This record gives sequence, structure tokens and C-alpha cells, in this order.
Amino acid sequence: MTTTPEIFWLTLTALMTGLVFVPYTTNRILTFGFTEVARSRDGWQHADPPWAARLVKAHKNAVENLVVFAPLALAVAVTGAGSAATALACYTYFWARVVHAVGYAAGFTPVRGLSFVVGVVCQVTLALRLLGLV
Repeated sequence: MTTTPEIFWLTLTALMTGLVFVPYTTNRILTFGFTEVARSRDGWQHADPPWAARLVKAHKNAVENLVVFAPLALAVAVTGAGSAATALACYTYFWARVVHAVGYAAGFTPVRGLSFVVGVVCQVTLALRLLGLV
């Protein structure tokens, strides 16, 4: 089996997106106890520290953007439209999302905003390649 760069970076992006919950969930378990955290979210009355609340938002944003990135990266791989530009776009997208999550959690608004825009440019690059425009 040969994995394209687009599939490789998509897989890492999906894995990272799926694991972003670990720091804020671990904090909740250490602060409130496993039993309290494991209860239904409907009655959650506890406030997370600011970094954790921001990381929850970063996680939601990562999931929302994965919905756009994943089909584009998959389509590039399936259609054989991969190129140096699409490989670089997927590589850059992964690292932009890492920087976005860290910047969001740390409260570095300019870093968060810039890394988000970089990610969108990567998505557009993949779409333009699929449309035969680059």
C-alpha cells in the first residue's frame, strides 16, 4: 500500500483533531474527579480555566474545518491530482491547525487568526487543484 502525502497529512490531522480533547478533559478529571466528568453534560455546572475553555473552542473549530479539508484531501488522492503544491498544502494545513490550537488555548489572538487563514489558503489550494486551476 502506498500512502500519498495528502493521505498521510490528512491522517495526522484527523488524529490530532481527535486528540485535542485530552488536555482539557484531563484537567477536568484532575480538578473535579472522574465521576463528575463522566456524568451527563446536561447538568455540567463547573467553569473550566480560561485556557481549557479556549481549547474546547479550538477543538470545535478543528472539527468544523476538518469537514472541509478531509474531502478535499481525499479527492486529491483518489483522483490522482496530487502535486508538490497539494502535498505542501496538506503539510502546511496540519501544522497550521497545531499552531491554531496552541495559539487559541494560550490566548494569542494574532497567532490564532493567522494560522486559521493559512489553513483556509491550504484548503483553497486543494480545491483549485481539483478544479484544474493550479
